[in-house]
Amino acid sequence: MQFKKKLNNLNKLYIFFFYFVLFININSISKASANSFKINDLEISEPFGVKFNKEKVINRAFKDAFIELISMITTSSDQKKIKKTSINTIKTLVDSFTMSDEKFIDDMYIVNFDVNFNKKKTLKFFESKNIFPSIPRKKTVLLMPVFVDMQSNQISIFNDNIFYDNWNLNEERFFLLNYILPTEDIEDINLLQENSQSIEEYNFEKTIEKYDLKDFIIVIIYNNYNDLKILSKIKINNNLKIDNQTFKKINIGDGKSLNETIIKLKNTYENHWKDINKINTSLKLPLNISIDSSEYDKILKFENIIDDLDLVFSYEIAKFDKDTIYYKLIYNGAPNKFLDDLESRGIKINIENKNWKIE
Repeated sequence: MQFKKKLNNLNKLYIFFFYFVLFININSISKASANSFKINDLEISEPFGVKFNKEKVINRAFKDAFIELISMITTSSDQKKIKKTSINTIKTLVDSFTMSDEKFIDDMYIVNFDVNFNKKKTLKFFESKNIFPSIPRKKTVLLMPVFVDMQSNQISIFNDNIFYDNWNLNEERFFLLNYILPTEDIEDINLLQENSQSIEEYNFEKTIEKYDLKDFIIVIIYNNYNDLKILSKIKINNNLKIDNQTFKKINIGDGKSLNETIIKLKNTYENHWKDINKINTSLKLPLNISIDSSEYDKILKFENIIDDLDLVFSYEIAKFDKDTIYYKLIYNGAPNKFLDDLESRGIKINIENKNWKIE
């Protein structure tokens, strides 16, 4: 009887193990790219001739994808530290890539790449360079560009405002901020004129509230014989920053010079947004969490959630048996934030013991 009982238990454990491994494999296939930084739809073109080398094309795609990635998640000053990273180092960070829509046009080879960078390896690389990257979150803000011509003593938002007309004409793929510009409104024009003598103190509250956006940037551009003095009031996620910049000998009538100035301003705003969302990879909080192994839906939900949490540096199944699965996580943040993030997504954790348990 004891033998039969042990045999039955072994059979149950075997069946559990079989279905559990099947369950994990199926889910791992569907989430293979969840722990990666993705750069999609990157077009690469190369002359197609006798010396054509496809490996050269792939290496260029890796390099361009890396530049786009660091432009998206690191500040301008940090980008300078790693912009010349070797292709051999970049290759160690790439998890996978795909090529699509290959074509030949006028002796040019053109192809689209999707490149996936291993998130864990990439964050470790940044940390080795003393760089804290940011969470790549998109954000929509209202931009109020006020142009002040010091020579004519004229002030404008809409008409005769070259920054208003050109702000959204050129966008970089890696920019995270999306700008909404106000539509021309006679009331806003009158308010601007009424407050023209104290424009730096004016809060534009009546204009801003029309657009139902809490995040905004007020940029006041003083033009004095092609010398620009620019004051920016940046309010994002209730963080207010005042920024002053000066640009000497800028011919704003020249499209190239104007665009370069706008890009520099946008980089300033991008850097502020990235600073708000920085990941402190030096903070590594180890967490041990268990879950009932029969709760397949809950297991899947939990793994989907931690895959989506940007501050989860890594996680793995440390061990499991027929009753329980034990996870080991490394989290780049405070434990209360981790618990709040999970609870807001419908997962409650019992933290009474050292090993937390999902309820």
